[in-house]
Amino acid sequence: MRAGAMRVVGVLAAMVLALALAGCSSGATSTSGFVGGDGTLTQIPVDQRQPAPVISGTTLDGKAWSSEGAAGTVIVYNVWGSWCAPCRAEAPGLVAASRATQGKAVFIGLNTRDLDTAAPQAFVRAFDVPYTNLYDPDGALLLKFSGQLPASAIPSTLLVDPQGRVAARVIGETTEATLVGLVQDLAAGK
Repeated sequence: MRAGAMRVVGVLAAMVLALALAGCSSGATSTSGFVGGDGTLTQIPVDQRQPAPVISGTTLDGKAWSSEGAAGTVIVYNVWGSWCAPCRAEAPGLVAASRATQGKAVFIGLNTRDLDTAAPQAFVRAFDVPYTNLYDPDGALLLKFSGQLPASAIPSTLLVDPQGRVAARVIGETTEATLVGLVQDLAAGK
């Protein structure tokens, strides 16, 4: 490999490492480029909802998953990283909400920017997360929501109505009460 190419590879590797090691903030934009958010909820009126992209990928335990199998139900996507303190803070609420809305919603975690599956698998075990989590180390799945969800907002949560349209989003930490209320409204056609 030529010296110039080696420098480019080195710079790219350093950037990837910096992104992985950078935490998310609890406020606006952090120096790492991530937006932690303040838990702002945006609900989209029924007549203004846009179709959600089909999301498919590999779970943390190596199985294939696609949102096509969840058609007709509410889908709750939560973007998280094992390195993210606000993600750890909201995890118990997400777990409780997923259990409280079982049969009305499918919860899916989008694990992003973890370099391998060991740390996110430990996170899932530590918080007894009962729902599927897709491994998305480079954020490719998150980018499918471009224009609907900021790619740098971690954690963030996006809800899709039973008709497959983006209906609500929370930028930053969310709570059990918020999610349960949103799922109940969406399941009732609101």
